[in-house]
Amino acid sequence: MAWLLVIVAGILETGFAVCLKLSHGFTRLWPTIAFAAFALGSFGLLTLALKKLDVGPAYAVWTGIGAAGTAIYGMIFLGDLVSTLKIVSISLVIVGVIGLQLSGSAH
Repeated sequence: MAWLLVIVAGILETGFAVCLKLSHGFTRLWPTIAFAAFALGSFGLLTLALKKLDVGPAYAVWTGIGAAGTAIYGMIFLGDLVSTLKIVSISLVIVGVIGLQLSGSAH
């Protein structure tokens, strides 16, 4: 259950990163509100998950999902540059996150 919280928190991290961009420096109301909601949800779920998980692997999974998710979202929906190196790098992040999760971090 704790890993599910980390995964959802990572997805919410993607949401807050995208909304941060869309807020244009907190000058647009609705993206700013969405950023705050996603950020509070993400940090809240991560906090709950850390009651049962080691901080290193859990934080790495959380940030890995957020980083990969944000990069993928940007390439698909925001017109960010798509390159082979970027896709390979995102894949390496995902493989690293899976490796950390499989390393046995639960108490």
